[in-house]
Amino acid sequence: MKFDNIDKKLLALLQLDSKQTNKELSNKLNLSVTAVYERIKKMERIGVIEKYVALIKKEIVNKSFVAFCHIKLVQHSQDYVIKFEKDVANLEEVLECYHISGDYDYLLKVIVKDMEAFREFMVKKLTTIDHIGSTHSTFMISEVKHTTAINI
Repeated sequence: MKFDNIDKKLLALLQLDSKQTNKELSNKLNLSVTAVYERIKKMERIGVIEKYVALIKKEIVNKSFVAFCHIKLVQHSQDYVIKFEKDVANLEEVLECYHISGDYDYLLKVIVKDMEAFREFMVKKLTTIDHIGSTHSTFMISEVKHTTAINI
């Protein structure tokens, strides 16, 4: 889809705060409320705007331990890949899972309370998934940048 400058500004504003009213957005964009509404509805309809979410501060909900797990499968057959992806998608501790190139097959972003909870996750959940050949984990020291906004 081709975006004009107003669409780009509108998407940037919504990514900063999607709870802004159409009136607030119309004032910032110098458009009518109806025009803002129509642009938003069009972007929702065609799938540019997928959904609206609340971003939770992980420290407040006691989930500030972040680990990145590299996973290597024992085989790369379609059955192994499908089974692994299905199983890992059901793990609540896994926020993100990417099929990657390089020395490992998958990269997981895992969030838990602390190191003890991470060990429990590894022993009782992740390593019980069939077809995992090896894992390698690294831990976040500090969060330098975290955003969900995509620059258009």
